[in-house]
Amino acid sequence: MIYLDNSATTRPFESVIEEMNRCMRESYYNVSAAYAPAMLAEKEITRVRNRFLRSVGLTGGRAVMTGGGSESDNLAIMGFAETLHAPGTFLVSPMEHPAVLETLNRVQRLGHTIRFLPVGPDGRVNVQEALNLVDQETVMILCMHVNNETGAIQPLRELFRGAKAINSRVVTLSDGVQGYLRVPMNMQDTGTDMYAVSAHKIHGPKGVGALAVRSELRLVPQVTGGGQEAGLRSGTLNSPGIRGFGKAIEECEEGNVPERLMGLKARLVKCLSGQEGIFFNGPDPLCAEKSAPHILSVRFEGVRGEVMRNALEAGNILVSTGSACGSHKQKVSSALRAMGLSTEQADGTIRVSIGLMNTPEEMEQAAESMIEQAKLLRQFRRR
Repeated sequence: MIYLDNSATTRPFESVIEEMNRCMRESYYNVSAAYAPAMLAEKEITRVRNRFLRSVGLTGGRAVMTGGGSESDNLAIMGFAETLHAPGTFLVSPMEHPAVLETLNRVQRLGHTIRFLPVGPDGRVNVQEALNLVDQETVMILCMHVNNETGAIQPLRELFRGAKAINSRVVTLSDGVQGYLRVPMNMQDTGTDMYAVSAHKIHGPKGVGALAVRSELRLVPQVTGGGQEAGLRSGTLNSPGIRGFGKAIEECEEGNVPERLMGLKARLVKCLSGQEGIFFNGPDPLCAEKSAPHILSVRFEGVRGEVMRNALEAGNILVSTGSACGSHKQKVSSALRAMGLSTEQADGTIRVSIGLMNTPEEMEQAAESMIEQAKLLRQFRRR
């Protein structure tokens, strides 16, 4: 089996599994308890928080541990929106994950205005045009770090710092679920106030996420109760999951991740380049400044993406037709449409996402199968 859907989820590192097992066997205490073993367990959680904050370049900020990227986005958006005393404007990329877009529907019902940022054909926000939308009514700008379908790296520094130069009160949020530890992030340098991540995208456990928050930013908690996480997210901490998350961060930081992934992606791109009727969506897939090292959006002329996906699965190669944001949903990608692709072009696209457990040989095998299947499936194209 060749697994190339690592943007949906990743296989956990063995060290992550071992760390979680160790925690459940030896350090199972509730970290909110007052006795010594629980306090030692809490220190381990604090180490993970600090490591996470260092990894995103946020000095003196807060790390709120959550149940995943979607909860982190919800806390950031609704937690901020509920602090506002007057209606404002939220500017958002049209290619965001549903965790952002659906939450903004709730924000709109509170009386706020939602406006979409302009996007170029490469899937990146057009900064110059976007900054023309920023005014004194703008309260928040939301833009993902890496697009989950095309791998396009968004120009966060130019967008966020440019917006703050126009209106210093603007708060910025980036969904970093697809970018974290695969594309460099420095929140202070980019002007990012909040950054949401998910552990299972970096070979960590499912059900664990984090939100990095600038220390002076006030949020209203969305999960209330015992007041854990400095009152921002009540509930007993998932200590095994958080410890596993910490181990995944450690492995990625020591594993030369961007270079390893880009090497695999380059092998796949080389094999597919120049093939008749095969195209890449988004920015130049081998431009490290604009395209993430682990995601490749591939379009097959005359072949539906869903059909290609099923044909590849029959040959034990797993890819997707886009974001795994909903259960078995089949619809035309809004991200690809925002880039100017036609319905037919978007419908003929698959997403290949690479992980640290893939090999160069798998890239070649997958490419060969895609080329072969494309030629075969075009013979059955409806005229």
